[in-house]
Amino acid sequence: MFKLVGAVAAAFALLVGGGAAAAAQEPVQPETQSDSGVTVGVELKVEPDGLLSVTETVTVPSGQEANRHAPLRLLVGEDTERVFAVRDVTADGAGAAEVAGDEFVIRAPEGETTVKYTVDGAVAELRDQQEIRWRLAGGWDTDLAEVTASFAAPVPEASSIRCLAGASGRQCELAETGDGGVIKIEQTELEAGDPVDLAVGLPSATVPANARFADTATLANAFVLTSTAVFGFAVAGLGIVAWCGFLFWSRRRDASVPDVPPQPSEILLHENDRVFFASPDGVLPGQVGTIVDGKADVVDVTATVVDLAVRNYVLIAPVRDADGIADWRISRKNDPDESLHAYERAVFQAVLPSGADTALLSELRSGRGIDLKPFDEAMYTDVVARGWFSRPPGSGRGFAGWAGIVLALLGLLLTVVLALSEGDALLGLALIVFGLAITAGAPLLPRRTARGRALAGQIRGLIGYLHSVPADEIPEADRELVFSRSLPYAVVLRETERWLNTFADLDPEADGAAGLYWFAGLEGERDLKRLGTHLPALLTALDGVLAEAGHLRSLR
Repeated sequence: MFKLVGAVAAAFALLVGGGAAAAAQEPVQPETQSDSGVTVGVELKVEPDGLLSVTETVTVPSGQEANRHAPLRLLVGEDTERVFAVRDVTADGAGAAEVAGDEFVIRAPEGETTVKYTVDGAVAELRDQQEIRWRLAGGWDTDLAEVTASFAAPVPEASSIRCLAGASGRQCELAETGDGGVIKIEQTELEAGDPVDLAVGLPSATVPANARFADTATLANAFVLTSTAVFGFAVAGLGIVAWCGFLFWSRRRDASVPDVPPQPSEILLHENDRVFFASPDGVLPGQVGTIVDGKADVVDVTATVVDLAVRNYVLIAPVRDADGIADWRISRKNDPDESLHAYERAVFQAVLPSGADTALLSELRSGRGIDLKPFDEAMYTDVVARGWFSRPPGSGRGFAGWAGIVLALLGLLLTVVLALSEGDALLGLALIVFGLAITAGAPLLPRRTARGRALAGQIRGLIGYLHSVPADEIPEADRELVFSRSLPYAVVLRETERWLNTFADLDPEADGAAGLYWFAGLEGERDLKRLGTHLPALLTALDGVLAEAGHLRSLR
């Protein structure tokens, strides 16, 4: 009986012992840390020269991989970036690391990869301390299970520690100083791309500062509508309004020339018993039209031809055929001299081209031998030289126009300079707008000067003189000369018929000479009634020839 119990006990012991031995012989699979996800361990050390030595150990579970693209330019202000440089990169294990442009790239397959590198630009000298800053994690394309770090500096203890994790910038789970002044950092459960930023404060001048910063303002930022730009456009707008007001005022003032009443005594000069005609401010018949309307016309040339005849430079004569007057002849009496203005010499050469002594209007028709361009240019130059106009009536810009162009060019230069310096480039654009407004309005600025406006008012008085002068009150000896010297002014002011009617009874032979000295064909006439018929026909024919010449010149 005892022998049976002993045998059973021995067998049970053998069975249990064998199972235990078998269990002891079966290998146990240890549970590693990497089974829970990707982990990153970072060791940082500040060197005496200010460089930051970094060692990163990345552990990736089987069947996974992790890649990091860490930016080396971090935004630290609205328009400012902190610039880091990574060099001396080495990698141990299956992974690799490199600097690619403005990124630091780590590629870590499954297993463990150790990357060593040096960071330049991590030390910044602040007002009361130095700050060492580096991004421990960030730019990873996978979630991180844990990030641990240690930070060592050549001082016993840091003055401040700031560790922020994740997109929201929350405090790291652990950031404290351990034994020997080494700072310990721990953070778990980071999503892909989440950063961990470490900033450690050290006493001032602990190591050489090497932080670098760059302005991120772009060309587009230079054209952002800022308060400064708004102020610039407001000033330009006020300037444009003021300029428009000045244009309106100056044009209105120019249009309202002095209303001079008829005063024949100011036109007719009395000296002893003689009476002479004297034009206001010495204006000549050809200049009157330009003074009044600001442009040289055909009637100004026609009046100048009559004036040249009255002043004994040419003689006008009708040419008759069996049916009456068929043409008009203009003949040279005296050569042009220094008494003639440049525009008068141009008219003389136009009606007697190529030095001819005589010419028929029919020969001048269709523009042969007539060129009115020298007359226009000489006339505009003359009225400026006499001080009646500030610039030639035919010009477009004048001083104000060129000033506007200069302002626009300065605005363009200012825009380029401010854009390249990333300033308020819209200030330059505001100056451009103001300059262009000045240039656009310059042609509207009146060209007549104060003297020209006064003369325009006196010309109104001249019209009153032509309307009211009593012919019978002029001494008979002076009557023909007053009539003749005044006639070209009546022509240019369209008062020819009235003036001829006023002196219709004038006897051209009262001075002892046969007929008018400047108009042939009135010999034996005791009045000017026939001249009242011939002269309008001459003026019409001459206007037609000159108008046709001007039309042909415009077509060329």
